[in-house]
Amino acid sequence: MQWISDPSTGEWLRERLDDPWNASMHSVVPRGYPAYARILHPAFVRSLPDRPVPSPDEWVQMPLAEQNRLIELFHDEPATWASTAAAFGTEVHPLAQWQRLVRTPTDGDWRTRIAPDGREFTAPMEGELAPEVVATIARHLVAHTTTPDAGVAALWEGFGGLLGHLGHTPSRAFLTFGDGNGDDPNHQAMLDRSVHDPLNNAFRKPTWQEGILSREISEGPRLEFEGRAYVLFSASARELADADWVLDAPWRDRPGEERGFPPSAQSPNILWPEDRSWVMVSEIDFDSTVIAGSGEMVAALCADPAIEALPLREGADLHWDADDVNRG
Repeated sequence: MQWISDPSTGEWLRERLDDPWNASMHSVVPRGYPAYARILHPAFVRSLPDRPVPSPDEWVQMPLAEQNRLIELFHDEPATWASTAAAFGTEVHPLAQWQRLVRTPTDGDWRTRIAPDGREFTAPMEGELAPEVVATIARHLVAHTTTPDAGVAALWEGFGGLLGHLGHTPSRAFLTFGDGNGDDPNHQAMLDRSVHDPLNNAFRKPTWQEGILSREISEGPRLEFEGRAYVLFSASARELADADWVLDAPWRDRPGEERGFPPSAQSPNILWPEDRSWVMVSEIDFDSTVIAGSGEMVAALCADPAIEALPLREGADLHWDADDVNRG
């Protein structure tokens, strides 16, 4: 996998995309493919043995000792949209939207909802897939292209810490914890900066703030669409089908690893093979990934029990209010 400095390699997508304000998925997913699949990103469910999960109001009123006791008892696991719908008495279908699936009231918080059976459901991640899910999908994609060893991955430039920049503020901050006695020099330096920087920054020369990617890539050209810009890398379906693809990704988060975090890398927002036989799109505001390609590929994805996928028709509307089945 290598950085692609010439973004014109992705210009072919522009001809297949609708106006960004179009209500259909084709503002971000290219038209013109025989079939489409919607991969529903996994949600998360939390439960307690023998009792419902406390509501936020109940939690706030609970003694700290009781909170700590319950935290040790919490059981968290991934949840499918189908199991979520079963808990809330709703229906999964190709145009289902999460906030309707969990019966969110007007102005309610759809990110965390407690089902009638007392379990707490947390909304899926938007704009990204876990590395193991990427690998599972890619194993299908390998079988449906004549160029499984050549392709392009596009990453949205706005992910925190991905790009470096000229300025006074670091690309991102890492929390550190001292011994509680105020003896941590890093903590004191941070406090000092928080007091002085607003005044000093006006007179200081901007300096390069490191990101995950190098300065050359950070300042390099982008593939730009309306409201979105992407950094491009060569990346094949076969490489991403490897369970350890993160370790070879040029956008691997090495600064995070230096601070003790496990290896990680953002999943591609757009992925296509050299022969353009399919396109995978994880739009940053979508809680699902759409894959355009052949009917055979879509059928294989939808039949895989390791992922939750549904067939989509061309022109489908995935707008947040498009779920008429679960309305009301």
